[in-house]
Amino acid sequence: MIRTPIAVIAVLVAAVGCQAPEALSSPDASDVPSAPSATASSPSADASRSSAAPPPMNPRHRPEAVGDPDGAVPDGVTVFDDGYPGVAKIDSDLLQALRTAARAAADDGVKFYVNSGWRSPEYQDRLLRDAVSKYGSEAEAARWVATADTSPHVSGDAIDVGDSNATAWLSQHGTAYGLCQIYRNEPWHYELRTEAVDHGCPRMYADPTQDPRMQ
Repeated sequence: MIRTPIAVIAVLVAAVGCQAPEALSSPDASDVPSAPSATASSPSADASRSSAAPPPMNPRHRPEAVGDPDGAVPDGVTVFDDGYPGVAKIDSDLLQALRTAARAAADDGVKFYVNSGWRSPEYQDRLLRDAVSKYGSEAEAARWVATADTSPHVSGDAIDVGDSNATAWLSQHGTAYGLCQIYRNEPWHYELRTEAVDHGCPRMYADPTQDPRMQ
């Protein structure tokens, strides 16, 4: 009679011992709540980002953008930038020829920049005064800058093209578009000569003082 309870107790102890390792084992990692990620954005951060103002638009891409009303243009302006009076007021035939040539030049990796195009009389006068100051006399300044009454820039009939790759391209191909270098001392100064397409560009003047239009 005494041995029976002892046997029962032994069986129970054995059963409990078999279950103990599983009961005492660590919980599965998937059941443990993970800490918030350091890179996860909080609701307040998301709200701050969504309400932030977008970066300002490049002024050159704004339809309402206009350049200097006297015709001065900043660096990087091309013959396609109509937002600048210095470009938009170039003679329409000259501008069309320039753009046609520029598209062809682009196939060679060359871009036409506008160093100067149309100029107001006031701007031309200012450039002439600056030239006199730089070169020391009106006679020497006249080799580089015309008066407002005679300058083809004021009438919109001339463009100073940049950079050197563009002027080199035009010196080789400009004739086919009627675009001619007019002055030997100004490889950047181009004007439209439609007859050049068939007959070639006219002989260049040494400088503007040799041009009858400047007299």
